[in-house]
Amino acid sequence: MAKILICDDESGLRAVIKRYAQFEGHEVTEAGDGLEALEACKNESFDIILMDIMMPELDGYSAVKEIRKTSDTPVIMLSARGEEYDKILGFEIGIDDYVVKPFSSKEIMLRISAVLRRTGKSVSNGEGHVIFVKDGLKADMTAYKVFIDGKQIELAPKVYDLLFFLIRNKNIAVPREKILTEVWGFDYYGDDRTLDTHMKLLRKAMGPYADYIKTLRGLGYRFEG
Repeated sequence: MAKILICDDESGLRAVIKRYAQFEGHEVTEAGDGLEALEACKNESFDIILMDIMMPELDGYSAVKEIRKTSDTPVIMLSARGEEYDKILGFEIGIDDYVVKPFSSKEIMLRISAVLRRTGKSVSNGEGHVIFVKDGLKADMTAYKVFIDGKQIELAPKVYDLLFFLIRNKNIAVPREKILTEVWGFDYYGDDRTLDTHMKLLRKAMGPYADYIKTLRGLGYRFEG
């Protein structure tokens, strides 16, 4: 499941997309213009945003520029205008996809799934499983299954926990002490070289995707998702 913000001044269009998105298990928030979208983004985080261009109060381009100051949430731009200039402007300000109206609900759902896969967002598979996918790395954090280029790999229990913790905190610098506390428990008083050992095992198992985990010297680690 993904949290989707739909921003469009056409209530009928929002309703149609919302119905199909909820049918696929997504959670949907609506906004009627750019200002409402900015307010929604201040109050909660989203996995993806659908943003119309031509709207009252604040247009889509301006709204995306503001959102990009504090967030890298993927954005799919919606527009009745299909000129190359409009698309180029959208990509220059940081959108992830551009869809020209009219479009089918099936198309927009497929585009949402494609952007979420490409940007490495965690989504549900429709059966309640939280799954993270980025390039050839796939982690089912509900079933405790990890796949590298389509092949399932086996990890030690704490290595699974370490990977999933880093994924849930992707793009955040996490101190070593916090990792030990959250993964090994509040009452852990062992040698922190335990973390180094498990990190080596994890990186070895991840193969070509080991560099997703960055070492921050003197601090801890960051998973780039």
